[in-house]
Amino acid sequence: MSGATNKITALYCRLSQGDERAGESLSIENQKTILLSYAKEHHFPNPVFFVDDGVSGVTYDRPGFQAMLAEIEAGRVAIAITKDLSPSGS
Repeated sequence: MSGATNKITALYCRLSQGDERAGESLSIENQKTILLSYAKEHHFPNPVFFVDDGVSGVTYDRPGFQAMLAEIEAGRVAIAITKDLSPSGS
């Protein structure tokens, strides 16, 4: 991704229900690891996480998602990446 080094790579993580763990949920921690590894492996620049932990995906009114959309609309995002968490996703 040459030429876009001033832009960020938006890495979006979401979990609708938190686990019983204090602080960040294990699922979010795992998503971050997977997404950061993917971004580095594919040489995507300046990774930045946007996270909604314990927020339903039924609505788009999620703080992390809205923050990511604002960055996209401002032209500061080169690419946005998320992990498929559907039962058939890997």
